[in-house]
Amino acid sequence: MTNTAELSFKPKNITKRLLSALPERSRLVVTKRYGLDKNNERMTLEAIGEMYSITRERVRQIEHAALQNIRKSAFYKQEKAVFEELYNHIHDFGGMVGEEELLKHFAKDESTQNHVHFMLVVGDSFKKEKEDPEFKHRWHVDVSLSKKIHDALRKMYKSLNDDDLVPESEMVESFLEHLKDVNEKYRNEEVAKRWLNISKNMSKNPLGEWGKSDSQNVKTKGIRDYAYLAMRKHGSPIHFRDIAKLIEKLFNKKAHIATTHNELIKDKRFVLVGRGLYALTEWGYASGVVKEVIKKMIEKHGPLTKEEIIQRVMKERYVKENTILVNLQNSKFFKKDKDGKYSLGEALKA
Repeated sequence: MTNTAELSFKPKNITKRLLSALPERSRLVVTKRYGLDKNNERMTLEAIGEMYSITRERVRQIEHAALQNIRKSAFYKQEKAVFEELYNHIHDFGGMVGEEELLKHFAKDESTQNHVHFMLVVGDSFKKEKEDPEFKHRWHVDVSLSKKIHDALRKMYKSLNDDDLVPESEMVESFLEHLKDVNEKYRNEEVAKRWLNISKNMSKNPLGEWGKSDSQNVKTKGIRDYAYLAMRKHGSPIHFRDIAKLIEKLFNKKAHIATTHNELIKDKRFVLVGRGLYALTEWGYASGVVKEVIKKMIEKHGPLTKEEIIQRVMKERYVKENTILVNLQNSKFFKKDKDGKYSLGEALKA
């Protein structure tokens, strides 16, 4: 989301009028608590308590009473149209939205965001769900809708395997399947993305693919993870020099060629399939040198003819046919029977 909402009012003017309903100390406590002064700092209960030499609990009591007094005041009633406008924005935005995204929708600068946040806290129509292990801070205007979204997000998370990566379009489609009884006006890609962004357990990687937030395929930390994503996007075996270039192109990350090669060697997600050529293990390529690839094939399928071995190895490795034949000619490793089929030699049976 890049555009901010066109509000018909100035949030700072509204909060100034609302705060005028309070005595001085209550007004100062609320101002400090919600970052409504010039430095925009939202202070903790403890910090405010130290400032006024009172307990944390006393600050909480003052804050609670102040909010109640504002809601009962004539100033609050006079701003009915303003709160209705905020309500309509949230309603049009999907009925529930993450706090950070919502505040950015209303304003770009932190100061104005703080004033809008205070208005949401004061407003009777707005309900805040605090951050927890599953979800970010979020606001909603419909309790029933909120429950449906939370339940759907939990189901989506349970449906994901640890290493799954799902294109965003598929993620949205699957998510909306869990929300069939939600009002049709909310059943669109834009709203679904906002709801998905509330989750802390699911998120997107730099290529916009969804998965579990703690997966190394989503929470990219280094060259290995970027190489994995780059190779998935490329879709076929690629030389480590080109992998480094692709990382720089896709992620704007400096990737030294030698470092990239070293990182690929250390990670089981990658398989060397030719001179400097790497594939992803998940594509079905077997690990090991040609001899080991042949060994695994014979162990899996039983004795194989020369032609069968060549055909299968060429699918696993970018090597010359002669390289395969040289390995088969080593009698320590492979034995040829009267039917022309190869089985394991004594050196590989152990």
